[in-house]
Amino acid sequence: MNQSDPFAEARKQTGVLQCPFQGENLPMLLRHADVREAAKDWKTFSSDAPFRVPIPSEEAVRTMRQLPIETNPPEHTEYRAIVEPFFQRAKQPEVIAKVEALIAGMISQALARESIEVVNDFALPVQSRALTYLLNVPESEAETWIGWGMHVFKVTGGEFKQGTALEDYLHAQFDRAEASPGEDLFSALVKARYRGRPLTREEMMGFGNLTFAGGRDTIIHSISSIIAYLGANSAAFEYLRTDPRRIVHAGEEFFRVFMPLTHIGRVCPVATDVHGVKVPAGGRVSLGWASANYDETVFDTPHEIRLDRKPNPHISFGFGPHLCLGAPHARLIVRSLLQTLCDRVAKITVIAAQPHVEHEARYDRTNGYDLLTVRLTPR
Repeated sequence: MNQSDPFAEARKQTGVLQCPFQGENLPMLLRHADVREAAKDWKTFSSDAPFRVPIPSEEAVRTMRQLPIETNPPEHTEYRAIVEPFFQRAKQPEVIAKVEALIAGMISQALARESIEVVNDFALPVQSRALTYLLNVPESEAETWIGWGMHVFKVTGGEFKQGTALEDYLHAQFDRAEASPGEDLFSALVKARYRGRPLTREEMMGFGNLTFAGGRDTIIHSISSIIAYLGANSAAFEYLRTDPRRIVHAGEEFFRVFMPLTHIGRVCPVATDVHGVKVPAGGRVSLGWASANYDETVFDTPHEIRLDRKPNPHISFGFGPHLCLGAPHARLIVRSLLQTLCDRVAKITVIAAQPHVEHEARYDRTNGYDLLTVRLTPR
């Protein structure tokens, strides 16, 4: 199965695509080497830019800097160290067992039904409940998070939501942790020290904001894309079932081709030339992760999904100092999903599908699904 690549021609010709976003004309870096180099070079391409790292920027929907993503080293390194132990919980046997049991239970429920809508009734609950294990909070908290929908800031179609549900929730959690600290992420942030002092409430909110915004629709898109692909490609499904040792490589290939984050921003502190495009001081540059994952100079037949691809130097979890904190968690979810599907499901039948398409001035990119209804046939 081949995947569409809206950046192919521009990547081959100039390596840059100029894209208008919110009144800015941002040059998007498209080639694998250029994106990796820019991701490492935080002095030229800075993340110390509150609200401007996401594209489009998010001043309208949050009031605090996201931490640690909107900082540079050495601050980033020190901030990251505060929360990294929670994100590494995805490697602990007890957390692995919980995620595996969660997905097994969700698949059992789906098998008992005539059909299931994957995006809202499967992927969103899996993402939310698995996150409770990572943050070490009661699983019942997931019901609140599920109620926020697929994206904490946006509704279907991409427009920003109104209201402050996430910020209100975070304040309540930090109030609770200050009054009666436990062993969860919120309590850890209340008790944390940064350069010898406690975190401010704004800093705590910055960590909490990114925790709920950063790994939500990305994991949901990954789950739905994988299920749809296996439904449309029975031979690939059988290939994985034949030898479960293939699941790890297959997961990495799915991360490459179904990269859920098209790009992310950086700000140039001084005027910079990007492949002949002049970026003024304070101007933004886009790092095109999705395009880099299809770079023909790095990946042989990049538009072909090859579940045994090796090596596979995709950059779906970023590169450099900002390598995604949630990467072990995402890998655990996808690995557990593939293993359970191979063990329990004989066939996936796609009944209805509405692909999620990013409509921008210079490109349209299919990225996950707004709706995906499938029937699972038991083995």
